[in-house]
Amino acid sequence: MEFLWAFLVGGAICAVGQLLLDFTKLTPARILVLFVTAGVVLTALGWYGPLVELAGCGATVPLTGFGYLMAEGVQKAVEEQGLFGAISGGLAASAAGVSAAIVFGLLAALFCRSRDKG
Repeated sequence: MEFLWAFLVGGAICAVGQLLLDFTKLTPARILVLFVTAGVVLTALGWYGPLVELAGCGATVPLTGFGYLMAEGVQKAVEEQGLFGAISGGLAASAAGVSAAIVFGLLAALFCRSRDKG
C-alpha cells in the first residue's frame, strides 16, 4: 500500500507541475520556486508532515519535499539554538542532498561528453 500512495501522491505533484507548464506562462524556474515555497508553507501549516507519513518518498522526492526538508530543519534548529537556528537549520538539513547533487553533477560532467544536437 505504501508504494501505491507514493505513486499517487508523487504523480499528483508532478501532474500539477506539468499543468502549470502547459496552461500558464510560468517559466520552469518560477515553478521550481513555487514548489519549494509551497513545501515550506504547507509544512508551516502542519499539512505536509502527514502527507509525508502517508506517501513517504512520493512526497519527499519532488521539489515540495525540499521545502519540507528545509522547513523541518529550521524548526528543529530554532528549538535547539534559538534565532541562529533560523539561518543554519535549513542549510544543515539540506547539506547532504545539495552535496550529492554537486558531486554527481561533477561526475557526469567529467565522464560524459556534450555534443551539438545538429
